Amino acid sequence: MAVNYTAIYSYLPDGLMPDEGSPDWLNKGDNAWQLTAATMVGLQSVPGLVILYGSMVKKKWAVNSAFMALYGFAAALVCWVSWGHNMSFGPALSGVIGTPQPALDDKHLLVHDKGYLPEADLVFYQFAFAAITIILLGGSLLGRMNFYAWMVFVPLWITFSYTIGAFTIWGKDGFLQSSIIDFSGGYVIHLSSGVAGFTAAYWVGPRIPEDRKSFPPNNIIHMLGGAGFLWMGWTGFNGGSPYAAGLITAQAILNTHVCTATSILVWLSLDMIIYKKSSVVGAVQGMITGLVCITPGAGVVEIWAAILMGAMSGSIPWFTMMVLHKKSAFFQEVDDTLGVFHTHAVAGLLGGILSGIFAHPNLLRIYYNDPDGRSGLLHSLTAGNITSGLNQMLHQIYGALFITAWNIVMTSLICLFIRQFINLKMDLEDLEIGDDAAHGEEAYAIWGDGESIPKSFRLRTPKFGTSCRPRS
Repeated sequence: MAVNYTAIYSYLPDGLMPDEGSPDWLNKGDNAWQLTAATMVGLQSVPGLVILYGSMVKKKWAVNSAFMALYGFAAALVCWVSWGHNMSFGPALSGVIGTPQPALDDKHLLVHDKGYLPEADLVFYQFAFAAITIILLGGSLLGRMNFYAWMVFVPLWITFSYTIGAFTIWGKDGFLQSSIIDFSGGYVIHLSSGVAGFTAAYWVGPRIPEDRKSFPPNNIIHMLGGAGFLWMGWTGFNGGSPYAAGLITAQAILNTHVCTATSILVWLSLDMIIYKKSSVVGAVQGMITGLVCITPGAGVVEIWAAILMGAMSGSIPWFTMMVLHKKSAFFQEVDDTLGVFHTHAVAGLLGGILSGIFAHPNLLRIYYNDPDGRSGLLHSLTAGNITSGLNQMLHQIYGALFITAWNIVMTSLICLFIRQFINLKMDLEDLEIGDDAAHGEEAYAIWGDGESIPKSFRLRTPKFGTSCRPRS
């Protein structure tokens, strides 16, 4: 199909006459980096979280958990290009939401209004953010949510919850856009997913007692592989937010990895001191909290601040998960399967508050192009302008309260709506079986041609030198 370049050119800024396919306004280096960054964020979900979820759960839930992530990724993309992108970044309907319209025409696919990148770069990159948010939320619901309810939940939550957070903080006319510091989604993505996941877990209900009591990972090596995709993919997650391969990009990437490494070491140290064991699962949790905590300030804090943020992200969420959670009746009542509230809501809120403290005014000026605007509390104190820093902290707290309240209310309404038509939780009999009941498939079919080992042979241990196959 021939491209209508006349139609495309009509969207270009006045006076620019690009060559076909490679116009003068296009920055090829930034374009290449943005597409790479978007792909890295996508790989965090597929295969990253698909592998992580499928390996971190009990064997009987491996297929269902991985499939929830895969479905969420696909459904989010269709919603995003059909209406979600413009609800998050398009013309405002109000201070909290944009106009729901498709991002599929020449204007959205080929020309960005800034005149440096194709709009398609932003559509794809922001889709990857939306997709990972709903998948992270799903980590609270593994091991019991009805898959058909999940199929309905994903588009509803993307439409009525995620887009509002994205527009208010990142949209051109969002009421928090000009005041809050959220470099790459500490509030929009992580606080949202943690709070919404915990809320949805309340409405769906808990796993069966047997699964709550014993829920070991079925493959720790694969779990580490999925975690590796998540960690390395965060290079694009935080590095893509400036929409350019510049100084802020490099700062964000280095801060991301330094904070994460520090967080892992602190989490491991606490595990070894308190439990006398260096837990692999604990190391992964510490990795995630470090990645989450640095996200809202990745490109606007100095490296020493990133190290301090890593120390706090490896200790404060550790305390809420390993100590407070076990002592609190409220936390015990809500079955948050993978502890998403602690790894994302707590760590995301912590990162947002610490960004308000440590953000450097020069880095903020470069990133936000706002010469007289935001400043972290610490630097405002040293500059003798404490009012600026205190105002920033108030904005950080106000933004966190709004995101938290919106996700609690909207996630609750969505769950209450769905359960009028579909059971949110699988039937008790199916919960006892797991994957085979949900999908007619099992993760480890190691007997014959796609069949499971017959129950009568599962407990037999053949003598040395004898065949493992049963006698006919």
